[in-house]
Amino acid sequence: MSGLDGQLKPCGPVLDAELAARTREPVEAAAREGGWLETLDTAWPALEPVFAAAPYLAGLARRGPERLRAILETAPDDRLAAILAQTGALTGGADELRAPLRRLKADLHLLTALCDLGGAWDLDRVTGALTAFADAASCAALRAVAHDARQRGKLISAAEDPRGPVPGLFALAMGKHGAGELNYSSDIDISFFHEPDLVEGALAPGVEAQPFVDRLAQGVAALLSERTGDGYVFRVDLRLRPDPSSTPPVVPAPAAMAYYESVGQNWERAAFIKARPVCGDLAAGQGFLTELAPFIWRRSLDYHAIADIHSIKRQIHAFKTGEGLHAAGANLKLGRGGIREIEFFVQTQQLILGGRDPALRAPRTLEALAALTGAGHVHEDTRAELSAAYDRLRGLEHRIQMLADEQTHTLPEAAERRAAVAALSGEADLAVFDGGVETLLQGVNRRYGELFSDEEDLSSPWGSLVFTGVENDPETLKTLERMGFSSPEGVADTIRSWHHGRVGATRTARGRELFTRLAPRLLTALAETGAPDAAFARFSTFFAGLSAGAQIQSLFLAQPELFALIVRVMAFAPRLARTLARYPAALDSMLDARFLEPLDQDTGVLDELVAEAVGESDFEEAMNAVRRMHRDQIFRIGIQTLTGRANADSAGHAYADLADTSVRTLSAAALREVTRQGGAFAGRIAVVALGKAGSREMTAGSDVDMMTVYEADDPAGMSEGKGWSADTFYGRFTQRLIAALSAHTAEGALYEVDMRLRPSGRAGPVSVSFRALEDYYAGEAETWEFLALTRARVVWSSDPAFAERVAGAIQTALRLPRDPDQVTRDVRDMRALMDRERPGGGLWELKLAPGGQVDCEFAAQHSQLLAAARGESLTVSTVEALGAPGVDPAFGQAWGLQQSISQVIRCAFEGDPDPEAEPAEFRERLAGVAGFDSFDALKSELAARRAAARAALEDLLGPLNPSATES
Repeated sequence: MSGLDGQLKPCGPVLDAELAARTREPVEAAAREGGWLETLDTAWPALEPVFAAAPYLAGLARRGPERLRAILETAPDDRLAAILAQTGALTGGADELRAPLRRLKADLHLLTALCDLGGAWDLDRVTGALTAFADAASCAALRAVAHDARQRGKLISAAEDPRGPVPGLFALAMGKHGAGELNYSSDIDISFFHEPDLVEGALAPGVEAQPFVDRLAQGVAALLSERTGDGYVFRVDLRLRPDPSSTPPVVPAPAAMAYYESVGQNWERAAFIKARPVCGDLAAGQGFLTELAPFIWRRSLDYHAIADIHSIKRQIHAFKTGEGLHAAGANLKLGRGGIREIEFFVQTQQLILGGRDPALRAPRTLEALAALTGAGHVHEDTRAELSAAYDRLRGLEHRIQMLADEQTHTLPEAAERRAAVAALSGEADLAVFDGGVETLLQGVNRRYGELFSDEEDLSSPWGSLVFTGVENDPETLKTLERMGFSSPEGVADTIRSWHHGRVGATRTARGRELFTRLAPRLLTALAETGAPDAAFARFSTFFAGLSAGAQIQSLFLAQPELFALIVRVMAFAPRLARTLARYPAALDSMLDARFLEPLDQDTGVLDELVAEAVGESDFEEAMNAVRRMHRDQIFRIGIQTLTGRANADSAGHAYADLADTSVRTLSAAALREVTRQGGAFAGRIAVVALGKAGSREMTAGSDVDMMTVYEADDPAGMSEGKGWSADTFYGRFTQRLIAALSAHTAEGALYEVDMRLRPSGRAGPVSVSFRALEDYYAGEAETWEFLALTRARVVWSSDPAFAERVAGAIQTALRLPRDPDQVTRDVRDMRALMDRERPGGGLWELKLAPGGQVDCEFAAQHSQLLAAARGESLTVSTVEALGAPGVDPAFGQAWGLQQSISQVIRCAFEGDPDPEAEPAEFRERLAGVAGFDSFDALKSELAARRAAARAALEDLLGPLNPSATES
């Protein structure tokens, strides 16, 4: 056969004649000197457009004229055979092979490029030549690193062992390498495995098998991948192995088999369609693939498994024809209408049908497509269109890579560089070229969209969401960036790790199948919150905490509105999100039909709380029973508050009802526990709520202010068992109750308890006798203590009659005669002192700021004290007190607005957040719950009402500290 020089045809127009001429000068000089100028002249019409458009190919010729001569003067198949033979004959260690391997790669690259562009080889021959050299180079590299190990005395098997350089160690060629479809500047995916028993037999005593084979695999990768002055051979990717982030470079074959059989994913099954042994112990490699065949080719597939296979295709966003498809910047491999869509079109059908029909298991894309057509699964016109498109796209991919030997699949954005690809493709008119590419992409995307077209879409309105493979999909990263994630790579890595079964929710096949469907909905919902980063971080904590996930994921898929609500909670309510993360069982409460019933409606849930706790014989179990029900109800109230279903008053009452029930239940349990420990005591005790617990205006962050009041039948009496006195018995009861309410158990905590409002505060006994209570308020209490008493409310007593007597004593204390002017002066002095010692600053300091809730509460309590002395009716409610005749309405208006804001903020956050720094959607939600159309309107009205309330307070009490101003 004649040399290649006579077979080459011009690929297209000469784009840059000057660049071609500069390349010809040194080549011509060498040809003249070497006597092959005629060969160069014969080939030049075909070489000129190549060297004019592709600087990389021009550089290969310019730096190695003899390389070009050998290619031109030899038949292309013969030249390929010579290159492969030289590669296979290389001997020695890694240092000896480093340079010759790179020179042979350059020979191979120039040969395949000229045969491709000059029309001497078709696509199959080009990819076959690239693959054959990758095989030969991989084998040579493994021989070289094994030679070095043998030289160091670590490897003792024979160099010519028929089982390979290291018996039991084998590598599988994956992806396009495995299928014989390598592209021009492709990296190679090699998966190393080893049979531990065989490898150990080939090693010197004391050499551990796992570290040894890991170093060998890394040595192979380094020998092929490292860039030197001669370039590189292949970029090597070792990650296409089981769970590469947590496994060694060389996975033991038994462990790999266990992985694939337990948590292997469908995309991994698809990857193994193309796998074949490439180097090392080929028999062991073939045995591994034979054993793995039932994983790859499953004979029976249930509905969910088929749907999960469909998802490989459905994660890619299929646009309407022409939408968003442009030549400039198009990724011909991973973009819409690209090579991957054709491969997925074929592989998804192979996975479903190949288990029962071995004829459909061809590793090469076009052969498999033809087999599917022959079996009646694909129409002939579809096969013809996709086959032609595949050839065309692969050819364009090669030409892009020939420009600079870059592993890229993207048509350049710059017109000048894209024109070079067009010229190598035979087109002088860039507009015509671009139009042809766009038509090509549209056709593939249309055919791709037809596959499983009736199935659920697993992309997003934002774009493709593909999480198969071991590296991040570029289109998916762009989608995540459009969604608003600041670290798309981190999000993609996390989602892919969940697909790998690294959390309890996806550890089962069913869990992973469900997550495949849930993932795009999750990411879309996160994006729609406007705060995707925070929401994703909180959802991650919640999701990772699930011990199992099939039921919850099924729930989310079945109830999209509930799922959207949960995602919004993750975005805007870290307090509620933390509850879900720590106690995912809180979700169960949302399944209760009563979850969204109005908060002021008796649903019977609190009665169930009491019944469950009373049914526990153990004190700590009673505590935990209350905590579980409390957590569910706090979550319920918070959700209703955050969504605007409950207003501030109903939320405050609901929180107080919950606190009352908790106190009542645990008071009874604490009394039983103290009686068990110390023996029965003849007496009675009551629990009195104060502060916001007393006024029934609690928020999610409220503590419980309280005091306990007791009475003994005999002041000198003792308990029946240990002989405790009344103060000891009821003091221990109170301490038990405080612990029951505030201690952290496995089920969390309930409330912080504040006892400082009891008579004598911290200086007095923890529990107060009834007589001491009466005496204290009759003679020692100060005005501020009477103010606190205006919100006192008996919530539990061991004796209903005693509860009435305590309530009566409180009323008696409040109605004692008092000087109104003195009360006013005392209240003014107290508020002025607070202004000085605890000044409230900022618009969102709702409690202490001038005109804030404390101002309004002082006004309410001042009004109640004076009303009590006049014999008028009393109320513990701040809202009712501020609505009484004669009270400036500015107080009620300011207090009501700030209570509404406080309810939302407290159910959403722990601490004191700045709403201005929260996402826009939260700010608007806050405004909506408070009754305003916009956040700015809320801010304006809040400032105005606060100013009016402070002015009203100074009208009521007189001037306060002049330095206390709104900041």
